[in-house]
Amino acid sequence: MAWWDKLIGRGTIDVEEKLNPAQPDIIDVYGAEQYSRSTPTLYTKYYETIEVVNRGVNMIIDDAAEIPVSVGAPVQGLTPIAKGVRKSRVDLLLNKEPNPFQDISSFKRNMVIDLLLDGNIFLFFDGSGLYHLPATNMIVHGDDKTYIKEFEFNNSIKFKPNEIIFIKENSFRSIYRGTSRLKAASESLNKLESMSKFQDNFFKNGTIMGIVVTSPNTLSDRIKERMIQSWMTKYNPTGGGRRPLILDGGLDIKPLSNAKFNELDFESSIEANEYKVLKSLGVPPILLDSGNNANIRPNHRLYYLETVLPVVKKINFAFERFFGYTITEDVTNVPALQPELSEQGQYFSSLVNTGVISVNEAREKLGYDPMEGSDDLRIPANITGSAGNPSEGGRPEENPNGD
Repeated sequence: MAWWDKLIGRGTIDVEEKLNPAQPDIIDVYGAEQYSRSTPTLYTKYYETIEVVNRGVNMIIDDAAEIPVSVGAPVQGLTPIAKGVRKSRVDLLLNKEPNPFQDISSFKRNMVIDLLLDGNIFLFFDGSGLYHLPATNMIVHGDDKTYIKEFEFNNSIKFKPNEIIFIKENSFRSIYRGTSRLKAASESLNKLESMSKFQDNFFKNGTIMGIVVTSPNTLSDRIKERMIQSWMTKYNPTGGGRRPLILDGGLDIKPLSNAKFNELDFESSIEANEYKVLKSLGVPPILLDSGNNANIRPNHRLYYLETVLPVVKKINFAFERFFGYTITEDVTNVPALQPELSEQGQYFSSLVNTGVISVNEAREKLGYDPMEGSDDLRIPANITGSAGNPSEGGRPEENPNGD
């Protein structure tokens, strides 16, 4: 009997000894209620305002959402949480129509953006359709006997554990909530935001560094304030002011700093922090650089193998556990994961010519329609007749007459 059977009233307490004895202490350590561990408003702001974050996150979202899944046979020995859902229905939910109101692309993109920015995905299954629940509004209530007691949305709507498909990103501090990938790059993101604000202020101030006005005489506070107000009114760089200043009475202007904007080394600092952000997301920086580079293809393949596919696999394992069918990602149409055309041609030609697969099997792998009369295996010419017919071949029979 599975642990969720008791939660939905199908079991009894006669298997109490099989439960995790450390679960009460786990609740004491992590708390019975688990809110979002990320700072959603902050990461959302970074995603919407910092170019490299927006581009890197969108790359993963769009690429992961475009990979369809193959729904296979039921997993042997696995008791699905949602019982009685047909294989054809699961295929429809995961590849075409998750619910009557959304297409599969927007549904998947909503899931992946929650996983990247919040570290968690929550999906509600009502028996016929899948619905996305924003992760920042979800509360996970831990159970002191099993694992999860219930889910709560926006402090008002409660869901049973068998109604929610829960997918979490890796997290060391909690077994209930995942951590956003952007959290590891928080320091770099803060620097990027600070440098961007400095640039804005620099140009808002008319690209003029601070100045100091010196006087050989001692001026009263009243005269100082009047002079400052007069200069601010008559000469304001933010308003495009070009009115010259005439200094008399021995006044002299000296720059507060001799530094120039191009001497502040902003470009290299920004680039270094952008690279750190991309690496925390798992996107090779070379994929966002312009120009022709011989390392594009291996980096593109690495990006799919180490970033996109692990995200897709996390989601597929959760679907597999919930519905009970084997769920695998279909990467046949992902160019980055396919061999070069020349390598592909040599590979299938070798298999056909050595009699491993037929011509039509090779054509199917390459995406071509079958050809009539090409279903038989080819027998290589350098193999004796016994390969085609065991009754033939071998040492020729001797002629009894000695011929």
